[in-house]
Amino acid sequence: MTREADAFLGGLLRLHQPQRGAHRAGTDAVLLARLLMPAVDDRLCDVGAATGAVGLGCAALVPGLRPTLVERDPGLAEMARANAALNGIDGSVIEVDVLASAAERRAAGLIPDGFDVVLTNPPFFVAGGHRASPHPGRAAAHTFAEGSLDGWIRACTAILRPGGRLGLIHRADALPACLDALRGRYGGLAIRPVHARAETPAIRILIDATKGSRAVPSLLPPLVLHETDGSFTPEAAALHGGRPWPPR
Repeated sequence: MTREADAFLGGLLRLHQPQRGAHRAGTDAVLLARLLMPAVDDRLCDVGAATGAVGLGCAALVPGLRPTLVERDPGLAEMARANAALNGIDGSVIEVDVLASAAERRAAGLIPDGFDVVLTNPPFFVAGGHRASPHPGRAAAHTFAEGSLDGWIRACTAILRPGGRLGLIHRADALPACLDALRGRYGGLAIRPVHARAETPAIRILIDATKGSRAVPSLLPPLVLHETDGSFTPEAAALHGGRPWPPR
């Protein structure tokens, strides 16, 4: 762990993270934690939780929420437990590979149709399809060692109740793969592109999808993170600070 906990969401959450060079929570985690606003009694699951930034961030924003964090790496799972305790959040951590068999996931405590909301930041790449980070932890967070995005989404779908909501963040150029993985499983997709700057192409997509819905998809206004001088836009500053989105 780092010597001091990082301030996350404007200090609403304190977060111990791995040393620099490993995968650390940042803007992607902020965006995913703010994508859906669950009710306090919703059963929320953060799949691929790492140190728990997304699920614990939701609990910091919705006091009383009891998130379930799913992480395969023992060291990160232990750090997630410590972060929950540090912030006084009554969450649970399930240590299992999301891409394990259905029987293994169930034995670990992931019950079919067991959650109202599932949030996930899947690995962005397939092994051999990009230049992996030399740091093992960062490489593991960003790359599927085995399996695929479709398998990951299938596992998330299995634990989400009918009518439940899936929140997903991915690379912008992975939108076709995301749509393929969601097709036949979800409807009512609300897709928001995320741009580093207004004049540049999108770098991320945020997707809010409803399991079993037949509603048509919608493309939401973009979220721009930075002004031309590199500072946060008002919307991005509000999200990072744990404040409501400013009205457009």
